[in-house]
Amino acid sequence: MSLFAGCNKKMPPKKKGEEPKPPPLIGRVGTSLKVGIVGLPNVGKSTFFNVLTKSQASAENFPFCTIDPNESRVPVPDDRWKWLCEFHKPASKVPAFLLVTDIAGLVRGAHEGQGLGNAFLSHIKATDAIFHMTRAFEDDDVTHVEGDVNPVRDMEIIHDELRMKDIEYAASQVSKMEKTCIRGGNKQQRPEYDCLLKVQTLLTEEKKPVRFVEWNAQEIEILNKHLLITSKPMIYLINLSEKDYIRKKNKWLVKMKQWIDEHDKGARAIPFSAAFELKMLEMETDEEREKYAKEVGATSVLDKIVVDGFKALNLEYFFTCGPDEVKAWVIQKGTKAPQAAGRIHSDMEKGFIMADVMKFADFKEEGSEAAVKSAGKYRQQGRNYIVEDGDIIFFKFNPPTQGGKKAK
Repeated sequence: MSLFAGCNKKMPPKKKGEEPKPPPLIGRVGTSLKVGIVGLPNVGKSTFFNVLTKSQASAENFPFCTIDPNESRVPVPDDRWKWLCEFHKPASKVPAFLLVTDIAGLVRGAHEGQGLGNAFLSHIKATDAIFHMTRAFEDDDVTHVEGDVNPVRDMEIIHDELRMKDIEYAASQVSKMEKTCIRGGNKQQRPEYDCLLKVQTLLTEEKKPVRFVEWNAQEIEILNKHLLITSKPMIYLINLSEKDYIRKKNKWLVKMKQWIDEHDKGARAIPFSAAFELKMLEMETDEEREKYAKEVGATSVLDKIVVDGFKALNLEYFFTCGPDEVKAWVIQKGTKAPQAAGRIHSDMEKGFIMADVMKFADFKEEGSEAAVKSAGKYRQQGRNYIVEDGDIIFFKFNPPTQGGKKAK
């Protein structure tokens, strides 16, 4: 379904000798970040969550059946990690995980407390990225909270509810700061006050999400204190019937693509079918799944959804590997070697000496660590090295001292 192919932007060439500096990012800093599944009731959120996590979250045909957010850890599929496990045959195998939260359905007026709106919106605020799920299938047995199926209208409802909640929050913050910043003369708060006024204008007059604007570093630092809902990256999941998914046709797809391009340009949108994925999951063997996929000419896109969700959080991982354990250590993009070492143990960051680094492709091609060294592809990196996704690393560090002596 090339209709929703991702947009690749060409970056200007780097100047010779220029140190790459990652741009500041809106959102929480950390590695325990999560994606929330958001949408109207009965669009397939809990069915998708059940398939994605193989958990037993309730998926009944009732608008508020998922009242408390269900959370689960989903392994991030990676052929590199699988290959390393097959190569080393370790006692312990630990992949990277995507944290996923299933959030009960929003309805029109949720920002005013309609349905179970305020609680649900607080659950969304606690996430770091959003899987925005929209229903594009007809089914008389599954009621639609708006009375009929119209995914473009449904996307507008969700966008408006999230935007209105941010407007409400920004207004309350501006009101508080007017007392201290304007009437109280607190000059230190002026940049934050001006930034929030800019947010208000964006949300109310231009009716655009916060993530739609290029903010400067100072503004991003301010926005990260408030974690506005519309600042979170959004991936659109278009839930089709099994029939439409298999035949790769649906009357709403072109209209939805046009709407997303206009209202959230550059955002990822992935057509899938929760019914198809559930059927595949319920088959007993991989052979059955492969046979069915070949018969109908369609394959699962769950792996793609998980990987895109993980990338939306600006996360990546490096590997440590050997006969005892193969493990993917999650870090934020742009993390330097000492801080990456600190993910394993704080002492490794404090006493960091260097990082011995192999690229996965080199290790796979050469077949052993010794062969990588012989080929001149084994690198010793210092504390300014920015760890890259898929690096295989062995850290060297000085252990902490006890009473002036090295700890044994």
